Amino acid sequence: MVEFDPARLISLVAASQDREAFAELFDHYAPRIKTMMMRRGATRDRAEDLAQETLIRLWRKAAQYDPERATVSAWVYAIARNISVDEIRREGRATAWAEIDGMLDEQDDCEPERQLLVAEREAYARSSIIALPDEQLRVIRLSFFDGLAHAEIANLLGIPLGTVKSRIRLALQRLRDRVGELK
Repeated sequence: MVEFDPARLISLVAASQDREAFAELFDHYAPRIKTMMMRRGATRDRAEDLAQETLIRLWRKAAQYDPERATVSAWVYAIARNISVDEIRREGRATAWAEIDGMLDEQDDCEPERQLLVAEREAYARSSIIALPDEQLRVIRLSFFDGLAHAEIANLLGIPLGTVKSRIRLALQRLRDRVGELK
């Protein structure tokens, strides 16, 4: 059995529009991208459409892939993320990022105090996340906002899986400690 080699496959797609190579890439990435899109709030059907759109873009732009700049996985997930952002913009959901992250509660226009409290909590949560050290912030964004698995983050950043898990654990502990300060 031949090991999955995305760099080789993408070069075949770029050079000769090799359908078998594309099928292997599709089989590997489509379910992962679909999961990522569902974590970002898309319905199952919409996530499938977005995954297909991502892979169609991969097919069309395979020649633009530069192995010096990123791994194939990083490049594919960047395409998926950009498509997701474009989708959110198309839908005109200005609060989509906060909704995806679960930071906005439903707001009742009749309760100004509650609205203020929600806004303060949201600002505090955002400032807490932004205050994380860069290496922790990066893994938190990739894991929770981009929906990447820990192994994918390790591969993307070129660091050991244990380091990814440690950074996430430390970041979550810092966030818990900051939230504890509110009580």
